[in-house]
Amino acid sequence: MNIPENLKYTKDHEWIKVDGNIATVGITDFAQSELGEIVYVEIETEDEDLEKEEVFGTVEAVKTVSDLFMPLSGKVVEVNAGLEDAPELVNKDPFGDGWMIKIEIADTSELEALLEASAYTELVSE
Repeated sequence: MNIPENLKYTKDHEWIKVDGNIATVGITDFAQSELGEIVYVEIETEDEDLEKEEVFGTVEAVKTVSDLFMPLSGKVVEVNAGLEDAPELVNKDPFGDGWMIKIEIADTSELEALLEASAYTELVSE
């Protein structure tokens, strides 16, 4: 299982890469492997301001549908349009081409509550 050290994580199995006041968000390698083959990603929250832990979209796999939760409060400034035609990118490259959204961070203090790679590794190893 791949858990890059340079990212932050949530207990909901999302990863966050912070660049200035923009955060790129996706689901982790663990999450995509648990979901199985992803067949559809629905995100209709572009240009919306959402609070931390609000649902920003859903991911549909062959056997289940799962909500996607905001890891930080902020405005959804970009949605990965590539997932519309190729949702399997989430399975193939969850930390690269399979990213979900970009957020303009509203409150940087919320970053402190995110998990480091070591803490996320412990979470998924339990």
